[in-house]
Amino acid sequence: MKKLICLLCLFCLSLPSSAQTQAEVEEALRKLYMATVMTSARYVDTVNVNELTEAAIRGMLDKLDPHSTYTNAKETKQFNESMQGSFEGIGVQFNILDDTLMVIQTVAKGPSEKVGVMAGDRIISVNDTAIAGVKMKQEEIMSRLRGPKGSIARLGIKRQGVKETVYFNVKRDKIPVHTLDAAYMVTPTIGLIRFSQFGQTTYDEVAEAIRKLKAEGMESLILDLQQNGGGLLNIAADLASEFLPKGDTIVYTRGRAVPQQMFRSKGGTLFQTGKLVVLVDEYSASASEILAGAIQDNDRGWVVGRRSFGKGLVQVPIELPDHSMIKLTVSRYYTPSGRSIQKPYTKGDRKSYAMDAITRYNNGELTNADSIHFPDSLRYYTRKQHRVVYGGGGIMPDQFVPLDTTRLTPLYRQISARGMIVQANLRFLDKNRKQLSKKWKQFADFKEQFEIPEETLDAILTEAEEKNFKPKDEEERQQTRRQLALTLKALVARDLWDMSEYFSIIYQDDPVVLKAVEMIEGR
Repeated sequence: MKKLICLLCLFCLSLPSSAQTQAEVEEALRKLYMATVMTSARYVDTVNVNELTEAAIRGMLDKLDPHSTYTNAKETKQFNESMQGSFEGIGVQFNILDDTLMVIQTVAKGPSEKVGVMAGDRIISVNDTAIAGVKMKQEEIMSRLRGPKGSIARLGIKRQGVKETVYFNVKRDKIPVHTLDAAYMVTPTIGLIRFSQFGQTTYDEVAEAIRKLKAEGMESLILDLQQNGGGLLNIAADLASEFLPKGDTIVYTRGRAVPQQMFRSKGGTLFQTGKLVVLVDEYSASASEILAGAIQDNDRGWVVGRRSFGKGLVQVPIELPDHSMIKLTVSRYYTPSGRSIQKPYTKGDRKSYAMDAITRYNNGELTNADSIHFPDSLRYYTRKQHRVVYGGGGIMPDQFVPLDTTRLTPLYRQISARGMIVQANLRFLDKNRKQLSKKWKQFADFKEQFEIPEETLDAILTEAEEKNFKPKDEEERQQTRRQLALTLKALVARDLWDMSEYFSIIYQDDPVVLKAVEMIEGR
């Protein structure tokens, strides 16, 4: 009830100025309050008032745009951790092999590494509670590993070559959450940087990556925002400032009840002159679209890939007393040329909005540029070269690269969807990690010479056939085999080194990356 009263107070403080509208809102608030009180007092069964209030809030927001949302206290905490760049825990990356947690990597200088936990260790218990062989959900395992900074997690570990269980007392600490996925040289002069979201640490991570790649000879940059769902507006603006001259418009916002905001480049020094390509796809959203739109509209670089998601609504967080949160849409984002980033939507119809990527695929937009048509009313022009760009939602790339539906065979998709590739990688590493670490000291040698053993690929295909997943012909079998070899090699590289090495391998034949390189080199 306290949450409801506080929510009503918040609304009362921000009532519109129109007397008639104000009276209508006050009447609606009285109705909501009375309905909650009467339901709580007189319903035939006992009710949970907090759950009723949450349902009312969610129901109210569901009638608005798709991005006005409510999160409970737990969901809000998880979201804030991902944005703020840290959480409290033991500092391991792990995966599940045969119902047992296997450590893939320990966080450098983190609490687990400090006490001697190693990659390849199997954690079978936490504080004397078994977590292996008991069909425990991954979410519950995570909750047992995480905990307040300074608390102790007693880990029971099975280690290869050691018969008895080894125990470690790990003192939980702040664990950094990195948003940078990869930073590596694609060619001797072209670097690639990929990151997963725009969090508090993203600017520093990307800035450091740019410095590192420039020291390695980078003259041109591919900024990979594919599948980047966005995040913090100020981080997108700060990054854009490193690519755009001082004073260039980055983005502006307009709303009914809030003043217009204009974001301009501060004129950074990291990468103002080299060739720049931004990669986007149908899952690049929000802050990703702000950055891509700013680069495109200011003629600073090219955008390559497929039309981005189209999330151009601005939410303001409203924290409630129990640390739950409403994120309420108050304005829209516009690119420097005046395009609204937000794609069309029907209020209250979140299902169609969520299915938009599938609709685009069915309409042929993801696979055929000729399926994309824009009316003249959506025509805009870039700020400096006056090139034609189109509005209507999302950022349409300068160079369209279709989704390659033939690259991954139906058999490969079946194998991947059932987790068989990840499990095969874990088993392979579990058996060969020491030999691999000893033989491959330099990633460049590994990338050039290492091949996944034929028997490992045979085992995956045999397992698939036992589950009745079979290729339609020998060509599909061989294509599946080649893709399995590439994916497994990339996964092994990730586990021996990190994600940069993974993408360095997996992107070798990626059509979007290859097109970006082609454009930079002027081919």
